[in-house]
Amino acid sequence: MLPHHDTWDMWPVQEEDGSTVVVHDRELWMTLAAPATGHPEERHDRARIRLLARSNEGWEDLGNVFADGTSLGSREWSGSAIRRPDGSVSVFYTVAGERGEARPTFHQKVAEARPKLSIDRGSVHLERDVEHHVVLRSDGDIYLPADEIDGAPGRIKAFRDPAWFRDPADGQEYLLVAASTRWDDHFAGAVAIARANPDGWELLSPLVVADGINHEIERPHVVVHQGRYYLFFCTVRHNFHPVDCAPTGLYGFVAPTLTGPYEPLNGSGLVVRNPPAQPDRTYAWLVLPDLSVSSFVNYLSTNGLDLRHAGAQEARAQFGGTAAPAFTLTLGQTTGSASFHRG
Repeated sequence: MLPHHDTWDMWPVQEEDGSTVVVHDRELWMTLAAPATGHPEERHDRARIRLLARSNEGWEDLGNVFADGTSLGSREWSGSAIRRPDGSVSVFYTVAGERGEARPTFHQKVAEARPKLSIDRGSVHLERDVEHHVVLRSDGDIYLPADEIDGAPGRIKAFRDPAWFRDPADGQEYLLVAASTRWDDHFAGAVAIARANPDGWELLSPLVVADGINHEIERPHVVVHQGRYYLFFCTVRHNFHPVDCAPTGLYGFVAPTLTGPYEPLNGSGLVVRNPPAQPDRTYAWLVLPDLSVSSFVNYLSTNGLDLRHAGAQEARAQFGGTAAPAFTLTLGQTTGSASFHRG
């Protein structure tokens, strides 16, 4: 996608009805990006949100979404983007760390910036001089504070990956957030939800909690299909209890309403998994309203080798850092099933 950058965790700029924004026959997307140097795991410490345009000719780089030094953390993690009726784009993103910190910490909260989308003679860009506001943080009660100084992906509490959603049942705006709740002497992954009100965003009870099963689920989002609510998220094999008892994959649940009750698709919740020989091949699946699914190429290891802890040269040689092939889901209305085919 970008010759000199790793890219991962992609999401489209969406209209409020969930459809992808199209400008001059080009879809607008955002992705996390970092220079393709060093160990791939280090990319999380340099992540920026990048704006891209996608057409039949491929991907066009439109630069960083935010000007240097304007976002609220030391780096930017995943989120979502919605074009508003006034022509602005609500960019919800994860504030990771603190601005100006000497080394990366793992503080996480949700912020919003609302730049204007400018279209001029075929060029597309987002306003650079724009204010950023923290709109949501963990309450320290239902959801644990994501405030660790040290850690690494898979070993930290979460409050990140905000996904915007308007419920057709009540017309209200919601944010889904990957969060953590307390479990025994540790913590458990959860899907938090917040509802917009005149005073901001109100945290509600979680939609799903993985007590004793998984301690870090990521990128939760909801798709409404034929009147039913499908909640999807992804997680990696290392985050299960015990480790590797279930695969890295896209997991899904279905409910009659946004707040549930949710039942697992396919009996187990597993919708898509990587093959055993390449257990980390793709990740960060995102299901769109048309049931197309995007993800990125992660580690193309062999024989199940975990390259997170390999040397930088070996890991770099087998890291994708670009878009994976797309596919389309088929959802069974009566059996709570999901399958897929290449699209």
